[in-house]
Amino acid sequence: MKEKLLLLIKIQECDSELVKLSAKKKTLPENIEKLNQEFSAFEEGIKKNKLKYDELKSRHSENETKIKKINESIVKTKERMLEVKNNKEYQAMLKEIETAESSRGEVETSIISILDELDKLAVLVKKDGEILKQNRDKYEQEKKTIEDDLNAVDSDVVNWEQKRIELQKNIPDDLIARYERIRKRNKGIGVTSVWKAVCNGCHMNIPPQLYNEVQRSEELFSCPNCNRIIYFQDIEKPSEIS
Repeated sequence: MKEKLLLLIKIQECDSELVKLSAKKKTLPENIEKLNQEFSAFEEGIKKNKLKYDELKSRHSENETKIKKINESIVKTKERMLEVKNNKEYQAMLKEIETAESSRGEVETSIISILDELDKLAVLVKKDGEILKQNRDKYEQEKKTIEDDLNAVDSDVVNWEQKRIELQKNIPDDLIARYERIRKRNKGIGVTSVWKAVCNGCHMNIPPQLYNEVQRSEELFSCPNCNRIIYFQDIEKPSEIS
């Protein structure tokens, strides 16, 4: 009977591993999706300085174009002044040049402000780039670890199922049927250990006499509380079954 108990314990190990693998097959893709979302959100947040930098660069370019057009306009006005025939037209052109130069001064002031801001942002963008690279490397490493784990699930399932089939060949049909009934009623656990008169399946005390019999007898006993098949195991020697 001890031999059959050992086989049942090994069958239970197979079933427990298969349950874990089934859960992995569901949760690992969810973990990858969560990881993707978290990195995308981080990436979007850290690129704000770069977006602002690009926007300012564009504004700087637009202002440079404005300066060029103003300068061209002033040159043309000065050329036209050589052809004026009366003082009124001359004064009007002077006023036009004065207005253009004033506008140019405003644009130049804006350019100076933009360049100052660009210098500050350039430092932040460089720092952000380094942080982004570090986090991308970490993200890709974590993602690969999860993907490798996920890729191994199917082969692990086949291995545990095959191991279970081989074990079951050596267990009487009535005993395996009993185990299956108990397992289905008890969250996948049909066999569990007892220690200090406590069932490790339901965590309830079992009668002292039953506890003594479990320790010294080779018969199969069930927990009176959860009905799981029980065996004695010293928790200080988890690899040994007494």
